[in-house]
Amino acid sequence: MIRSFVVDKDRLRAGDGLGEDPNAVVWVDLLKPTAPEEDLIETWLGIDVPTREEMEEIEISSRLYVEDGAVFMTATLPAHTDDDAPFMSPVTFVLAGTRLVTIRYHEPRAFETFPARAQKAATGCTTSETILMGLLDAIVDRLADVLERAGRDVDQISRDIFQTKAIKPTKRDRDFQALLKTIGRKEDLTSHIRDSLMTLQRLSGFLGNALASEKNGKDTRARVKTLSRDITSLSDHAAFMSHKITFLLDATLGMINIEQNAIIKIFSVAAVVFLPPTLVASIYGMNFDLMPELKWTLGYPFALLLMVLSAALPYLYFKRRGWL
Repeated sequence: MIRSFVVDKDRLRAGDGLGEDPNAVVWVDLLKPTAPEEDLIETWLGIDVPTREEMEEIEISSRLYVEDGAVFMTATLPAHTDDDAPFMSPVTFVLAGTRLVTIRYHEPRAFETFPARAQKAATGCTTSETILMGLLDAIVDRLADVLERAGRDVDQISRDIFQTKAIKPTKRDRDFQALLKTIGRKEDLTSHIRDSLMTLQRLSGFLGNALASEKNGKDTRARVKTLSRDITSLSDHAAFMSHKITFLLDATLGMINIEQNAIIKIFSVAAVVFLPPTLVASIYGMNFDLMPELKWTLGYPFALLLMVLSAALPYLYFKRRGWL
């Protein structure tokens, strides 16, 4: 699908593909382009549109390059970020003279919010460079929102771990199992966001050099520097969150180990407490003729009392030492 945009009174306006006035088009957005659509753009701009396989290459030279006077930049962006399982796919930005071309095979939220805002208000996006900067700003803002939401969720996980209200061990076990799954999803989301920010950081550096070599305005270069600083700060924040998530994972596993050790300790104490009575009962269960207690009138109560004392004394000793 081809979406085109033209400048109308300092605002973007959705065009009718390339059929209305190709010379007035400043931004072409290709969503899952077909072969005929790629051929149309290549003929119109005189460039080679990268295929999906070429966009997915991980080498920097395959993602950031200049060809036929056009600047090609590819970054990995997330879509469906409202949940903890975003869909990651590359998006290519092409600055071809006075026109911007974007090629994508998924639908990041910024590609919907930015055109809608640029059509309602004069955002200063009147050239290919300013449109690209506005689109990148919207992408970074969206990533920041995702990180903020993930940060609030991580804080809630921390409270659930260290301020659990569950009393029954079985309930705590179920809570910890659910927390482990939640922590895993948050780590997966954070790692995806870090990967996206890393590609955007490389893109912003390459874009800054490209704009400097073309001697563009100072305002555009200043926006690139601001964008690069924002991406760096978000990368640092994502790294901090990743470390915190790792700490919470270790803490959860530690809590599970404490619960398991407490259960094992109960069985160990029970075994030690009931060992002396078992020994006494085993002794008096032997069938020897010369056992004077067998003929005592109080022999049976004496044996029971002895078993109770042999069980109570170890228990009281453990209690005094603070082992229980």
